[in-house]
Amino acid sequence: MCQPDGGIVDDLLVYKLPTRYMLVVNASNIDKDFKWLSSQTDGFDVKLTDKSAETSLLAVQGPNALKVLSEITDYDLESMKYYSWALAEIAGVDILFSRTGYTGEDGFELYIAPEHANILWKALTKAGQKYEMKLIGLGARDSLRLEMKMALYGNDIDSTTTPIEAGLGWIVDLEKDFIGKDVLVKQKEEKPARRLVCLELEGRVFPRQGYDIYDGDEQIGKLTSGTFSPTLQKPIAMGYVPRRLAKSGSTVEIEIRGKRFTATVVKPPFYKKASHK
Repeated sequence: MCQPDGGIVDDLLVYKLPTRYMLVVNASNIDKDFKWLSSQTDGFDVKLTDKSAETSLLAVQGPNALKVLSEITDYDLESMKYYSWALAEIAGVDILFSRTGYTGEDGFELYIAPEHANILWKALTKAGQKYEMKLIGLGARDSLRLEMKMALYGNDIDSTTTPIEAGLGWIVDLEKDFIGKDVLVKQKEEKPARRLVCLELEGRVFPRQGYDIYDGDEQIGKLTSGTFSPTLQKPIAMGYVPRRLAKSGSTVEIEIRGKRFTATVVKPPFYKKASHK
């Protein structure tokens, strides 16, 4: 969802349901996104309703996600394609769910009325015991999505970045009309001056958002995300660099606590064995 200048209002999922559309936005952007959408309704026969407070969400992620969910539903989960949705009875509750997630692994996201959330939580945690499922929070999800070069709004993408710069051109259909299209068409043709890249660092350091990126003595950018990858056991990060340094194999330096550490641009994703379909 773009601004007229091509900057990103938010990244979101849009579900085309039988009688309406459901937009799933970043939780921290609910108010901002709703105001933006409301400002764009002139000339359209549309009614916007914020259902956030009436919706709970549970995500089951990982190679065994299908097996866990199959324990509490008779729905043919195998037939679901990645990034598709369905209506079905799960743990005795009729809900909408999708084969989606932001971890790079196979998984499902369940949209639940708050009064049924406890039922689904208990059913899922019980079913998951058979497969050694663990309960995690957003911190774990953050490291998983970074290992897959999945951009996080507020870190890697925001109103000052464009989908083309961020390597998200694959989800921008330039054959359709949308706000910001002209800017993005031009940027794609001329090639952006900077690109969001994956960086692997040397040593056992911990890169973080905001650390400076250097090319020699020139400060050329800042890290947008960074962590010590628990899966790969190495420091990884993302950041915007000039196009001349965006090619795999290029090297830059990251300043961490007054010291410089060499970082190499690598082809995404960092983790190559994810189970997403």
